[in-house]
Formats: sequence, C-alpha cells, structure tokens
Amino acid sequence: MVHVLSASSSILNQYISEIRDTDIQRDSLRFRNNLERLGTIFGYEISKDLAFELKEVITPLGIANVPTLKEYPVLAAILRAGLPFHQGLLNVFDKSENAFISAFRKHHPDGSYTIETDYVSVPDIEDKIVILSDAMLASGTSMVLAYREMISHGKPKHTYLATILASSEGVEYVKKHLSLENISIWVGVIDEELTAQSFIVPGLGDAGDLAYGKKL
Repeated sequence: MVHVLSASSSILNQYISEIRDTDIQRDSLRFRNNLERLGTIFGYEISKDLAFELKEVITPLGIANVPTLKEYPVLAAILRAGLPFHQGLLNVFDKSENAFISAFRKHHPDGSYTIETDYVSVPDIEDKIVILSDAMLASGTSMVLAYREMISHGKPKHTYLATILASSEGVEYVKKHLSLENISIWVGVIDEELTAQSFIVPGLGDAGDLAYGKKL
C-alpha cells in the first residue's frame, strides 16, 4: 500500500539529494526544476499501475497495435509547494484534468497552529482515478484534509497520494485517518524524525519558501 521509490537505485535519488542540499537550494530555479523532474518520475512509476488497452495506430508504413492509457487520472495539487511537482505529473499525463486545493498553517497567539483549507477547484472526479500530490508530507494533516475536501465533490474509484518527502509519523497518520480500500501512498523517501513544530528531520526545510520565496 505504501510505495517508497527511493528503495531502489535510480536518478530519483540524485534529485532528492539535490533538493536536500543547502548549497544547491540557493538556486530556486533549480529547486523548482528538481521538484518538476521528480513529478515526472512519479508519473512514470504510477503509470505502471494504471490500465492500458491496445489501440491501432496508423504509421507511414502500416498499422501498429500499441498499448495506450485507458483512462487519464485527474491530477490534484496541494498549493503552493506542490505546484512544480504537479507540473511534472502533468508532463506525463498531459491530457489530464486538474484540481487545486489550498492548505495552510493558521498560527495562533499561543504558538500553536491548525491546518485549514481555503481555495478549492475540483473537476468531476466521480468514479475516476485521482493523483493527489504535495511536495512534502510532515504531520499528514494537510493531505488528509485535502483528500476529504476533494471527495466532498465526488468519490474516486482510486486515489494515489504522492509526495516526495514524508515523515514516518505522517505516513502513519494518513493510514490511520483515511480508509485505505481505494487509496495507495507513493513516497520518494521517508524520514523518521518529526519535530514538535512538525518539521521533518533531516528533511529539506520549507519547500514552498525554497521554490517561491519566503512568506510573511
């Protein structure tokens, strides 16, 4: 149910090493490009789990029977750090419809915070395949809230939860709070430690800030 792509050696591990590296992180364009390249890899790997059907393709010299994707998934992104990762998935599934969900930390005077959703734009997802992606999965709360917000607009037949970097605690939170009958989790790498402020260690820092600049 949980697929960890870094478990086998591939170029994915190189890109993950670069988004973690404090020196390389100074180049926000490269950071975004690496998130996008990782999204492309995730799209390729997830595509192996999708249904294909034979299609007759007319070539200049004849007819070829080629396996083609039976159904394009709906691609759902959690804003804002998830945007470059989403673009990588869209590079693979270029005919997909798209959904966008804004999830953010609302800080309180006592130093605590809650995760809230704001903007939501979702196409018809009833009985469709959905890939819900975010760059990082720390506590798991954002992913769970985004998924629940999404399915209030329709019930997918299967949802792939995709994230580049997750904490083990966050993965367990998702498994505990979502029905896993029609959900699978696809992770680039899992780190064991999560701080009291929900920062992944060693992690990579704030992916949104690294991609788009610091926010107030």
